[in-house]
Amino acid sequence: MIWFVLLVLWPLAELYVIIKLSEAIGFLWVILLLVVSWPIGWRLIRHQGRAATRHLRDALLAGSTPTKEVLDGALVLFGAALLLVPGFITDTIGVLLLLPPTRALIRPLVARNHRSAWLTRLAGAASWVPGGGGRHYKDDYDAEATAADVDEPQLRA
Repeated sequence: MIWFVLLVLWPLAELYVIIKLSEAIGFLWVILLLVVSWPIGWRLIRHQGRAATRHLRDALLAGSTPTKEVLDGALVLFGAALLLVPGFITDTIGVLLLLPPTRALIRPLVARNHRSAWLTRLAGAASWVPGGGGRHYKDDYDAEATAADVDEPQLRA
């Protein structure tokens, strides 16, 4: 059912909006709006994508689990993908996902979804310290003392 909606009904809805908007403001204005939405969308994508990346990095450096930041990044990517699809409905949803105030309203709805367990796993996997070579815990040591210093010539032999 969802595939029918995405592949058949969604393009028909986009076409309907384009036709109705063409009747209201003119076909050339509609084409101009569709063409102009790309550069505006790309600028929003770049700005909000950098902001989401910066917030993710700050959360990782602070040592907290970046669930909110990972979700924001996913919403920004989804909004960016929607801006690349021509049409006014997808552009509207894409811009709403790129703007921080509306993203803050959408975030709890997505996080509450029972299928968002992947988000918790993804956020947990992202809770490493950048530049640290992986996860670091408070008791990160060689408990059995199995590490040994070996000179380089001995490694070649």
